Formats: sequence, C-alpha cells, structure tokens
Amino acid sequence: MATKRFSALRYRDFRLFWIGQLVSLSGTWMQSVAQGWLVYSLTKSPFYLGMVAAAGSLPILLFTLAGGIVADRFRKRNLLLMTQASSIVPALLLGALTEFNLIVVWQVALLAALLGTINAFDIPARQSFLVDLVGKKSLTNAIALNSAAFHGARMVGPVIAGMAIAYIGLPACFYLNAFSFLAVIVALSKIKTRGDIHGSSKGFIKDFVEGIQYMRSRPDVYRTIVLIAFFSLLGMPFITLLPAFADQVFRAGAKGFGFLVGATGAGALSAALILAFKGDITEKNRFMSLAALCFPVSLLVFSLSANLYLALAALAVIGWSLVSFLATANSFIQLSVPDNLRGRAMSVYTLVFLGTAPIGNSLMGTFADAVGSAKAVGVAAFLCIIAAVIFSLKMSKG
Repeated sequence: MATKRFSALRYRDFRLFWIGQLVSLSGTWMQSVAQGWLVYSLTKSPFYLGMVAAAGSLPILLFTLAGGIVADRFRKRNLLLMTQASSIVPALLLGALTEFNLIVVWQVALLAALLGTINAFDIPARQSFLVDLVGKKSLTNAIALNSAAFHGARMVGPVIAGMAIAYIGLPACFYLNAFSFLAVIVALSKIKTRGDIHGSSKGFIKDFVEGIQYMRSRPDVYRTIVLIAFFSLLGMPFITLLPAFADQVFRAGAKGFGFLVGATGAGALSAALILAFKGDITEKNRFMSLAALCFPVSLLVFSLSANLYLALAALAVIGWSLVSFLATANSFIQLSVPDNLRGRAMSVYTLVFLGTAPIGNSLMGTFADAVGSAKAVGVAAFLCIIAAVIFSLKMSKG
C-alpha cells in the first residue's frame, strides 16, 4: 500500500533527487528567513522588505521563459548541476558581508537578484525533470512529494533560522545554506537519468511563441495560469511582510517570525503529504476550486487576527490550501501539455507563480508602509476571494 501511495519513491533517481532537495531546501528557507530579518533589522521598513523580495523575483519575470526554452533543449541534469553550483556564491557572499558588518540593503538586493537569475533557469528545469525521473503515471505523486520536501523544509528551516539568529547570529544561516547545496550536487552526480530532449529548436522566438500559443489554446489551463498569477500578485506577498507582523503586531521578535513562517510550512507540508498519500486527484477542477477559495479566506482571517495563536492556525490553513491548489495545478498543467513543450509550460507556470512577485511585493510593501501590514494583507485577501469565486464558477462550467 505504501508503495502505491508513494509510487515515485520506487524510482532510485527520484529518491536521490528528493533527499538532496530536502537538505538543500532547508538551507534555502533558513536563508530566506535570515535575509528577511536582516533587511528589517537594517531598515525597520515593510517597504524595503518588499523591494528586496522584488529584486529576488524580478529576474524570474525577465528570464524564466528563456529558462523554459533552455530546459527543453538541453540535458536537465547537466543544467541543474550548473545552477545548483552557482547558487552557492550568493549565499557565501551574503554570509561574509554580514559577518564583517559590511552589509547594506543594496547589497542584499543585488545578491537576491543574482540568485533570482540562477533560479530563472533552475526552476523550469527542475519542475520538468520530474517526469523524466518517474514517468507520467507517477508524476502527480512526484510533484506532491517534491512539495512535501519543499514545505517540510519550509517548516523546519525557519524555526532553526529563528533560533540561529537569536543564539548564533545571522551569518550562520547563510553559510549553512551554501553548504546545503552540496547535497543536491552530490545527488545529481549519482543520478543516471540525464533528462530527455524532445525535438529540435525552431529558433528562440518561434519556440517561445509555440509555448504561449498552446497554453492559450487550452481555456482550462489558461484560467489556472491566470489565477496563479493573481494569487502571486496580491495574495502570496504576505510572506514578505511576516517580519513586520512578528515585530509590530505580535511583538514576538525573531523567534516569533520563525514560528510564523514555520506554521505556514506545517500546513503546506500536511497538504503535500496528503496529496502524496492519495496518489492522484481524480476531480482536479473541483479540488483546485475548493483550495483556491480556502486560501484567501484564511488569509483574511490572518490579517484580522491580533492573537499569535490564532494567527499561527490561520497560517497553517493558508499553507495547506495554497499548496493543495498549486501542486494540483502543477500536475494538471504538466499532464495537459505535450512532452516537447513541458519545459516551456513550466517556465510559464514559474513566470506567473514567481515572476509576478516583484510587482506584488513592491505594491504590497508600499501599501503596507502607507496603511499598515494588517490592512494591506486584508485588502489583498478580499480581492483574491473575488478572483477565486470567478475561477470556481468558470471551472464548474468547463
């Protein structure tokens, strides 16, 4: 039964990749928390939290479609080895600058932009590599397990980071993240699967247009992409404001910040494990609609809460609903496109999921600076509720 439920784990190459990612992603979340706390410590401003987050995601907006074309035209394993090795550099530089008290906000933003550029090529390759590792029958399970690794790390990493910041110092988080990338590099070096190349290139522009045209020809896929973009633009930027919530609303400090992020990760992990245990979602449209509605409602509850424990519960529900929607949407999109377009499909997914974040983070940071973090998140949640209702009605009609 366990084998059927977690079918992707039967594949040796996927197991290696999954374990390596679990270690590396824990370090990534440690750096994410440490970077947010560093920016807030330097500036005490939600505006700069939004600006640095925008700097990290702007390269994804600019380059991820190119990353999708590269993922379709080169061996994904080799591409991932390059991106993972390159990711060590920003982490080491951030750690050293912080340790020697040379760090200023523009340096944090610049290094975030460098890592974002690397991720623009890493994420489409990593997402589309899963089907090469496990095949189409176990793809949904692989995506769910991948989400479990991501959000398991999201639960553990921030808590460790909060403790590390309080007792060891910020630089340790950045150094540990740099070291954690070695786990993925070692795993990839042992993987036999190289990643198939489907077809030949027709030229950069034609490859790009071909991917976009196919996505637009599928109304159900197009609606899903649009809602992901809307959530990324207005809903998900709440994460960048969590340092301000921890300090201004809950008076909980760095450890409280770690628990806020960790609560979101706990809910997200539970969603990923449930999806992995189920194996697949037969009625994806209905399930996506339910999760899409649950996310902004729980986000509204969080924005209205003045109690830390209620906020933690709301964040757990936010994590569950967001991952339930995104993981199901990911598999739905991947299984809806032909093999030769999967890298580009994942680049579009990455573009709307992460690429719109610089705009959203900038808007949310500016808005929160003017009216307060809680009010800004509340308004965003209300708008996301409207978008989710429209999505649900459209998907129910087919």
